[in-house]
Amino acid sequence: MADHITISPAPGTWVIRAGGAVLGESRTALRLEEDGYPPVIYFPRGDIAMTFLDATDRSTHCPHKGDASYYSIVTRSATLENAVWSYDAPKDAMSQIAGFLAFDTDHVTVEQV
Repeated sequence: MADHITISPAPGTWVIRAGGAVLGESRTALRLEEDGYPPVIYFPRGDIAMTFLDATDRSTHCPHKGDASYYSIVTRSATLENAVWSYDAPKDAMSQIAGFLAFDTDHVTVEQV
């Protein structure tokens, strides 16, 4: 693992909400901490209502994690463009987050309940 990134279980139950809807709840979320950035909670894909997510053509590259793909969240009132990302095939040192989903907390609520 990169020296400045740690991945650990996120204890407790975590919920993700957008546009008044609960998109998911997990007891097996992961917490990724990277120097210089706020911690990010990664949710297992199986704990998320994927019907709210639409894949986009956006992608980004992190030299430590690999290539990320993005999803928009579609709610009754809005489409939150590229508000979700996933490393489907991350670098070996980041394999724990493979297929997990992270959410842009500027657009959604991620909280421990």
